[in-house]
Amino acid sequence: MATLRERKHYREMVLQALYEATEGNRLLGVTGAKLRDDLDVHEEDLAAACTYLVGEGLIVVDWATGNTPSMVTLTHQGIRLMEAEEEQRGG
Repeated sequence: MATLRERKHYREMVLQALYEATEGNRLLGVTGAKLRDDLDVHEEDLAAACTYLVGEGLIVVDWATGNTPSMVTLTHQGIRLMEAEEEQRGG
């Protein structure tokens, strides 16, 4: 079971990876398998992070059998959050 710190880290990693891969485009997505492999996260932890982020309205997930994310995309709200963070970092 992941600690609170780990769960928060996984959520941040998912958002950052999606934002970078899609360049902030809501029409593009990333497969769950690519996220899992690129982030080196266990499937259960990825599913938990995605479920949380869906609940926050930051991403949309197409789920495969067994609660596995098959395709993940940012919502408008998710893009706005990531853009605000990028601006704070001076990007």
